[in-house]
Amino acid sequence: MTQRIALVTGGSRGLGKNAALKLAAKGTDIILTWNSNAQDAADVVAEIERKGAKAVALQLDVSDTRGFESFAQEVQIQLNSVWGRDKFDYLLNNAGVGLHAAFTDTTEAQFDQMLNIHLKGPFFLTQRLLPLMNDGGRILNVSSGLARFAIPGSGTYAAMKGAMEVLTRYQAKELGARGISANIIAPGAIETDFGGGRVRDNAEMNQFIASQTALGRVGLPDDIGDAIAALLSDELGWMNAQRVEVSGGMFL
Repeated sequence: MTQRIALVTGGSRGLGKNAALKLAAKGTDIILTWNSNAQDAADVVAEIERKGAKAVALQLDVSDTRGFESFAQEVQIQLNSVWGRDKFDYLLNNAGVGLHAAFTDTTEAQFDQMLNIHLKGPFFLTQRLLPLMNDGGRILNVSSGLARFAIPGSGTYAAMKGAMEVLTRYQAKELGARGISANIIAPGAIETDFGGGRVRDNAEMNQFIASQTALGRVGLPDDIGDAIAALLSDELGWMNAQRVEVSGGMFL
């Protein structure tokens, strides 16, 4: 079997880092992107290499589509030089930032930031990278439990994630002729630095979420990294166009 390669956006920290490490532990090589912290990305690459997999880190701002052409060219260069190949297998559109602002207070600049990072960016990045994906490849987008349940202050962020859920179904429909599947994972509240670490560091919020979760606790990065590795496994290759919430059963 040909070595599998996954491209993970936002792979230098948080859930993207965890997913990259979990995929590497299962034998998948990694191309990860970072936005502002090259050292964090280098540390993840080193950790992946210690697991026996190959990895490279490339800078990418997913909110700026003007950089996508040069990024794709760099991906091509790395595929050729590191792997002796011209295509990769899995695309995980993970990069993102949070926003906590009431609908009535959200500015146009905040809206545009959420749009560019969580919808426009993944839309056009995936489009640009498709020529570099193998037929039979896999796209895994990232949504949020907030697209199903409503918590005040998360409307703009959640609206973009809801749009990604619809887009995922269309990707599955239109890319099926190449054997490329598209699914979307929707994490619940997770203890990371996302959104300023609100879920991790605010004890009252953490306790409330745990009380509203069927399994009785807040999610951990490993919960999502393991799920991503499972969703990109060969065993789930026939799953397509699905939204899979991984939240421990929040707000049932």
